[in-house]
Amino acid sequence: MTTAKANIHAIYRYPVKGLSPEPLGATTLAIGKTVPADRLYAIENGPSGFDPSTPTYLPKQRFLMLMRNERLASLDTHFDETGHLLAIRQGAREVAKGDLRTAAGRGTIETFFAAFCADELHGPPKILHARDHSFSDVARKVVSIVNLASVAAVEAAIGSPVDPLRFRANIYIDGWPAWHEFELLNREVNIGANARLKIVKRIVRCAATCVEPGTGIRDLAIPMTLLQSFGHGDCGVYADVVGAGPIAVGDIVSAIDS
Repeated sequence: MTTAKANIHAIYRYPVKGLSPEPLGATTLAIGKTVPADRLYAIENGPSGFDPSTPTYLPKQRFLMLMRNERLASLDTHFDETGHLLAIRQGAREVAKGDLRTAAGRGTIETFFAAFCADELHGPPKILHARDHSFSDVARKVVSIVNLASVAAVEAAIGSPVDPLRFRANIYIDGWPAWHEFELLNREVNIGANARLKIVKRIVRCAATCVEPGTGIRDLAIPMTLLQSFGHGDCGVYADVVGAGPIAVGDIVSAIDS
């Protein structure tokens, strides 16, 4: 039996944890992987113990991140995947650019964050990377999905516009009823011709969602609104990629009973 059908409204990746989202018109999902180049790099906030030769999951508190470092949202960053070149802008001015594959390039970016986040650092900032590793908020390699109708329900409850990018999802879905994504736990979702994802976990929301994208202002109490209005602190779901394939904005999304 087929349930509600919907479409992909938008696809995003976050090449450097805590920095700007980058929209994708299309991408290709691989089994057991994240969206390509998602959370490919992170910025260590003091010694984290991360070993690139044996990379393992570390909690987000070891890195610069929006939950505690809201000023990151005021930066406009762009990542060139071909050259691994990260460019950082403040307003109309480019303030740093560096190739994250080279010591010199990483040094340029680290020097910028040493000054930009000086009063929030627990040690020298350091760019971290390891092959085939994602600095996700969870240990498993997943794709995050947010239902735009659920965001609209939060917006109505809080009485103020809520930018869906506060939730920093990989895939935004249009066409599901509010909170329908929670009904899909442990079920598979088909996207486009071949891609298939299994919904595995609800996403508990933290104070990062309180920060307004683009300004870095902490202006809305999203987690409190979720708890008070809906009886839970969740918005969005994590999914495992169980069937490889291309996905694109506009693709039909449908969940099928097993």
